[in-house]
Amino acid sequence: MTDADETPADHARAYYLALDEGDYDLLTRLLAPEFVHDRPDRTIEGRERFVRFMREERPQTDTSHPIDGLFRRPDGDGVAVRGRLLDADGDPIARFVDVFQFDDGRIERIETYTG
Repeated sequence: MTDADETPADHARAYYLALDEGDYDLLTRLLAPEFVHDRPDRTIEGRERFVRFMREERPQTDTSHPIDGLFRRPDGDGVAVRGRLLDADGDPIARFVDVFQFDDGRIERIETYTG
């Protein structure tokens, strides 16, 4: 994934697929080396650190991220995704909005807002 024909929206969708399926190779390919995830409870800096957190340290790995809306910036350089984080039984954990920034076709930064 990171084909020149793929859009930021395609990469955002693939990001959630990688998380939900535990596909850490895909996740690594999607993220820029200097990736930053800024979320309400912490900021994680660096692609390798983020992938390690997702693989080994996150509180629940058997979750899903249904997307309820995807919004493209008019300049085409980013997207915002509105969705839900569900546990293994499909029960809601949180609602979120992730704002994606890209660099050279890879996800450079995600700012997460929860409610």
